[in-house]
Amino acid sequence: MKTIFHLDMDAFFVSVERILDPSLMGKPVIVGGDPNGRGIAAACSYETRKYGVQSGMPARTAYRLCPNALFIHGHGKEYGRYSKLVKKFLDGYFSVVQQASIDEFSLDFTGCETIYGDALSFAKRIQSEIFNLFKLPCSIGIASNKTLAKIASDFNKPMGVTYVPAGKEKEFLAPLPIEKIPGIGKKLLPLLRTRGFRIVSDIADTSPDYLAAILGKFGLDLWEKANGRGNDLVVVEHERKSISKETTFDTDLVDKAKIESILFDLTAKACQLLRDENFQSSTISIKLRYSDFVTITRAKTVKNTDDDKVVYDTAVDLFRKAYTRRVGVRLIGIHLSKLSSFGEQEVLFADENVIRKRMLRAVMKIRGKYGYNSIHIGKN
Repeated sequence: MKTIFHLDMDAFFVSVERILDPSLMGKPVIVGGDPNGRGIAAACSYETRKYGVQSGMPARTAYRLCPNALFIHGHGKEYGRYSKLVKKFLDGYFSVVQQASIDEFSLDFTGCETIYGDALSFAKRIQSEIFNLFKLPCSIGIASNKTLAKIASDFNKPMGVTYVPAGKEKEFLAPLPIEKIPGIGKKLLPLLRTRGFRIVSDIADTSPDYLAAILGKFGLDLWEKANGRGNDLVVVEHERKSISKETTFDTDLVDKAKIESILFDLTAKACQLLRDENFQSSTISIKLRYSDFVTITRAKTVKNTDDDKVVYDTAVDLFRKAYTRRVGVRLIGIHLSKLSSFGEQEVLFADENVIRKRMLRAVMKIRGKYGYNSIHIGKN
């Protein structure tokens, strides 16, 4: 039986902003979005959450719930820098560290008891060291697999450590609300509730065949998670293989223009990541999920690019050819793969589209200094 840690930085973007500006300590802070315009609350402090503010909600909604909150554009490069510092720290203790996102890490503690002592005590130790070294709070979940460790890390935030002993997985999960299971989002939650599922034990104790009948393969995966089972393999990805951005709509959309507008925003964010990491992509894919959970993907190979216009033109063409049913859309996504490094020399000495390439690099620098929403690229 393995012992897996899931380390989740608490309100990471806000925590970094407070390091940069200590006057923000104790105040309601929201990172990202314009309260008077578009955008979302990328992160929010715990002081805002008592008003109902959540990460990922529209900035206008967050402002309406907590009008005294301080909205900050954010410092993307600083988030990346602190994330790397935490990763380097963890690499010093664990032989295998898998970074799930900029502020989440899976760690394999199996067999380390003889070196570091019991898992619970050691988790508290590294939690304390990260805070003392970097002034960054984090929460840690400990369990026999990655899914359960992730759920446990969210159990007692902020600065919590939750240990689920082997053999107690199902017992720990049973009373939790079903939305605590990764993958159950705003759209799936009401669907499950209408069928009588309220807490995790409702899912665990039902027939997996029934879940498969209403949700397909995901239903079987959901049943496994509800019973405390999950992947215990922590892997190290030495290089990024793809970049993806997707969103699930609060309400199913049938308006193609609206969907294409959202796809444009997702493309811009994905291309910004490409440029941030000095990559280009030659395979562009879109993911389309209908309201009945039927999901399709389409892909096209192009000449290596990191240009928003090239990627969007390809993606929107794929979408228009793929959207053939008279059914609402619940999810749209963009996926960029077959990545290759992009040398700065190509910008300086390219013999075509030099002005546009330089413009894209200028946009990248502005966003790095003032945040993603500080400047936008048009469709044309």
